[in-house]
Amino acid sequence: MSDAPTKTIVDFEAKLSEADKAVASFEKDDNTLFSRAQGFLRDNPTMVPALVLLLSVIAFGLVAPRFMTPGVLSTILQQVTVTGIVALGQTLIILTAGIDLSVGAILVISSIIMGRIAVVHEWPVIVALVIGMFFAGLMGWVNGVLVAKVKLPPFIVTLGTLSVFSALKLWYSHSESIRALDIEEKAPALLWFGNNIKFLGATFTFGGLALILLAALLWYVLNHTAWGRYVHAVGDDPDAAMLSGIQTDRLLISVYAVAGLICGFAAWVAIGRVGSINPISFDTVHLASITAVVIGGTSLFGGRGSIIGSVLGAFIVQVFTTGLSLARVDDYWQQFAAGILVIVAVALDQSLRRASA
Repeated sequence: MSDAPTKTIVDFEAKLSEADKAVASFEKDDNTLFSRAQGFLRDNPTMVPALVLLLSVIAFGLVAPRFMTPGVLSTILQQVTVTGIVALGQTLIILTAGIDLSVGAILVISSIIMGRIAVVHEWPVIVALVIGMFFAGLMGWVNGVLVAKVKLPPFIVTLGTLSVFSALKLWYSHSESIRALDIEEKAPALLWFGNNIKFLGATFTFGGLALILLAALLWYVLNHTAWGRYVHAVGDDPDAAMLSGIQTDRLLISVYAVAGLICGFAAWVAIGRVGSINPISFDTVHLASITAVVIGGTSLFGGRGSIIGSVLGAFIVQVFTTGLSLARVDDYWQQFAAGILVIVAVALDQSLRRASA
């Protein structure tokens, strides 16, 4: 028998022209309405809270006709001011995949510092404001150092500092309030953000305008500065951010410090909003701020979210609270609705993350 091959290379080359030239493709050809909507929401996360807010306003306007009056709508803006400002600081932290449970305590202790320096010790208001905001930034800096340098989980760190700062505010204030009459007499500038202007039958406080302006400033910083891009990068993948040259520890410390400063500013706004200073006020603002941020579309896993979404989230919570109150719904059902909103928001975030994976 001959060992020579039955076919030569020329025979195989002659058959190549007849071979299937289709290239393997692993891309999903899913062009359904659901997939397009999912992609749109993933690329435009702010649209979800915007639609929820619009539908909520329409629904409560139908259920409770008084809801659509200028007085009620302006009241919602006034009530959401402090929570909204704190939520802006919380957004920066959650964008880095962190969380801050101490923001409420920072706000209150800052307001006490401002009040005691300006009212009790009768120092100039500007000095009281600077010292109060300095300590607010310092408390945020402490959180950042413990998270970035000591490498402790943000939840544990801020849970601990929540207790520490809460104890300090009671010690420093002697558990005593500062009355509105004393503030008006000795340091009226502390109440400045409580002043209001009337427009088309609605009343807008300076605090509400401050919320809008601060949100616009932070939106610009996050979207048009290197620091803002670094915040998103660290939240998305801290290891990749570090390898690309970003000093992640320094960035995290700066984020927590800036969030503390924002809480200090919120303290000044809160004094004008309430009119007095109480060491046990705003005890739940940290939970309200987290709720607003999550409902606003910011991912708890970091790297994705927006300042505008957090403001819309704060408005959604307040719209639901006010609308349900006007509809004479019991308080516990209002809390129930807020909880459902948070669960739905997190579920939607998980769904969008899986779709983008």
